[in-house]
Amino acid sequence: MSDFDLMDVTLVSEDFGRLDVPLRGDKREPVALPAGAVVAVVLSFRTDTEIDGLKFEETRSREGRRLTALTHMLGGFRAGGPYEVRLPAERLPVGPASWGTYEATGRFLDGDGRELAQETHSFRIEPPPPN
Repeated sequence: MSDFDLMDVTLVSEDFGRLDVPLRGDKREPVALPAGAVVAVVLSFRTDTEIDGLKFEETRSREGRRLTALTHMLGGFRAGGPYEVRLPAERLPVGPASWGTYEATGRFLDGDGRELAQETHSFRIEPPPPN
């Protein structure tokens, strides 16, 4: 284990339940998500050192254009874990103009701004299933 180990990323929604996002590896397909779904990201990690001021920064882009940047202050953590943090739920975009593939990059930073981990994933917003 390195100083910081991102163990799991899970998407949670009343629309589709729990969906594990694959970590590491070259053959990751975009995760398919229904337009308009309310989704929360759950992050699981371990650390072998105490971390003060841990924050998670997320940027999202589409077709090479940056759309959003969010920062979530997570707090302080003792050495150990696993720790599980649930980020606030968000509603995915709605409508045909929003359908398509997006890229999300998440970075964990300590209180001094040192990057502890980074992951990039693709997700595809699709039309919601018929009622």
